[in-house]
Amino acid sequence: MVVIRILNLDKFLEMILDNFFKNLIYEPVSVLGLLVFYILLVNLPISLGAVFKKKSSFSVRLLTILVNLFITLQLLFRWSISGHFPISNLYESLYFLTWGITMGQLLIEREYQSPIIPSIAIPIELLLVAFACFVLPDDLKLSSNLVPALRSSWLVMHVSVVMLSYAALIIGSLLSASVLFINKNKPLQIRSSSTGIGGFKISNNYPLKDLIDPIEFSHSEELDTLSYRSILIGFVLLTLGLISGAVWANEAWGTWWSWDPKETWAFISWLFYAAYLHMRISKGWQGRRPALLASTGFLVVLVCYLGVNFLGIGLHSYGWIFG
Repeated sequence: MVVIRILNLDKFLEMILDNFFKNLIYEPVSVLGLLVFYILLVNLPISLGAVFKKKSSFSVRLLTILVNLFITLQLLFRWSISGHFPISNLYESLYFLTWGITMGQLLIEREYQSPIIPSIAIPIELLLVAFACFVLPDDLKLSSNLVPALRSSWLVMHVSVVMLSYAALIIGSLLSASVLFINKNKPLQIRSSSTGIGGFKISNNYPLKDLIDPIEFSHSEELDTLSYRSILIGFVLLTLGLISGAVWANEAWGTWWSWDPKETWAFISWLFYAAYLHMRISKGWQGRRPALLASTGFLVVLVCYLGVNFLGIGLHSYGWIFG
């Protein structure tokens, strides 16, 4: 009886694997997309457990690398099938954004290993992939011919740069949100930034010995610095994206700027983070005020990327549920 059950189990597993590889051959994009979702679903509780243990997990990093690798393969398959860069509709852009966030997560963890970093990035990655897999209609998941406005060499330059800027800004805002809750009973002294400034002032009475010795940064200070650097990178990429978008718009529609809802919110996002960087650098903001401001930037990016699409209007309305 036990032998029969084992044989039946073997046949069942063989059938599952056979169906998986058949689907992988005929529908590689959707199969890899679902595989990414399930890996993230497994990775989420592991990352949260690492936070309670206060120790970085090798398993979390390994699974994140697998997610990044599978999304890379998925996008390459879509590129091969469609014949154009895979970032032309919402389904493709959601996976490209997830790819950018996972890459940013891995790069930041290389700089500073902390269980906080994957625990705030993985839930966002999981939500993005779940939205792409289970919310979007099936016809939007299929590859299709590009609309005339997208048949340009500017597609890769503009859209990919903007999406990578969203990824960097999202990571930076989430890191700032974590700063608000870590060691919240202790004062936060901002002593570092990507340009070597940001509020740390040395008086004439500062001991020379302390200038030579390396400064030990607290956990929250490290995360705040990483947040600042991520936002600065995202701001630069967003600036390049707006410039390239204006040039592309002039070629496609004969105007540099049309106050389209997507354009308007992209400009609002640029102004928001420009204000954050200005206050952080020139005013030397201290404490958790910069982190609070940067945290709200997550909502600004979310509205810019997804929120305005619910309007279903404007020059950027293609590729949405109502489009």
